[in-house]
Amino acid sequence: MAFTITMMSWSIIEYGKQLGSSGELGNTMDAVKWGTDYLIKAHPQPYVLYGEVGDGNTDHYCWQRPEDMTTDRRAYKIDPSNPGSDLAGETAAAMAAASIVFRHSNPTYANELLTHAHQLFDFADKYRGKYDSSISVAQKYYRSVSGYNDELLWAAAWLYQATNNQYYLDYLGNNGDSMGGTGWGMTEFSWDVKYAGVQTLVAKFLMQGKAGHHAPVFEKYQQKAEDFMCSCLGKGTRNVQKTPGGLIYLQRWNNMQFVTSASFLAAVYSDYLVSAGRNLNCAAGNVAPSQLLTLAKSQVDYILGDNPRATSYMVGYGNNYPRQVHHRGSSIVSYKVDPTFISCRGGYATWFSRKGSDPNLLTGAIVGGPDAYDNFADERDNYEQTEPATYNNAPVLGLLARLSGGHGGYNQLLPVVVPGPIEKKPAPQPKVTPAPAPGIILCSF
Repeated sequence: MAFTITMMSWSIIEYGKQLGSSGELGNTMDAVKWGTDYLIKAHPQPYVLYGEVGDGNTDHYCWQRPEDMTTDRRAYKIDPSNPGSDLAGETAAAMAAASIVFRHSNPTYANELLTHAHQLFDFADKYRGKYDSSISVAQKYYRSVSGYNDELLWAAAWLYQATNNQYYLDYLGNNGDSMGGTGWGMTEFSWDVKYAGVQTLVAKFLMQGKAGHHAPVFEKYQQKAEDFMCSCLGKGTRNVQKTPGGLIYLQRWNNMQFVTSASFLAAVYSDYLVSAGRNLNCAAGNVAPSQLLTLAKSQVDYILGDNPRATSYMVGYGNNYPRQVHHRGSSIVSYKVDPTFISCRGGYATWFSRKGSDPNLLTGAIVGGPDAYDNFADERDNYEQTEPATYNNAPVLGLLARLSGGHGGYNQLLPVVVPGPIEKKPAPQPKVTPAPAPGIILCSF
């Protein structure tokens, strides 16, 4: 959820003008605030953050509408004795990014978000640990594979963007090597693995001329950012797999999350390069920034129906889209239509196994998508392909806004200031003594 809010906020920060011209800026900001209001409530004390309500096992055991749920709603938290640097770091990033969104229209709220962001970063950095070691019920469903170093760097990058506080720029410079920011060349950007996002933001700071004496380290971040972009284009030393129809393909279960997030990074990096008057440096040679935008457009076009199956993977868009979405509220008749109680297991017998179209249209949801060969089975029990996720949709907000302006639609110069002027108030310096970074966690994706 926090990653969703961060990506929605980044969409507004980059493409707020385009969202405004389409009449959607207010709706997008309302959606962000819905999320940050919740995150504020989940952070009642500086070093306490509630990370999960209920648990995946009992939730998955039942197929019910939200109105009928009777499963245990226990709340799980992280604190100094049970740390979760990845969760606290991502939530700090979400609060910091959202503070930029509201800086002009609601400065009081923006300052409240920044206070939470500072506290959460302090918490994440001071009490280090993986959140799924503290909230073990999350391990089966949202395991933290990449650890927490990427989230600490990600949070620092967003706090620097939100505050211009030198502390956070120094954090990125001083910890880039030891925390993997300059070492990991990724082909994935997701709710779990933030390195490519960090590298993209730090590359922007470098191109803005903000690196100072950290320039040599920031150049290494930038090289890794460009490795990611080149791999997505198929012009790197280690390229991402694509389906025969051209879709970026990383894994069988909910592959579309990687498509939307990578496409967003490609679009913003294209615009950063244009603003800096630079080309992309790939193993295959120099690449014009427009090729990154073309890549992003091709992925969005595929999602919306330009693919071998002529299937739109956005529910409700086009004529041929998923009708049996793996989503309880969508697949069960509305409480307003029939308030009869649906039991935990009864929902499976009556509604989950039903072969008809969903009674409620989950308009706009992007599902998991096709397999490595562009095949897709529109069946409710095919959760790997028909389950939607908020983090599938979040990057698409900015992408659609950007693409609605065409290739020449980016008219903001670095540094980015959206929407309206950002008040440059000195941010409180966290009282943090960075602990020695633990060894890099080796992952294979």
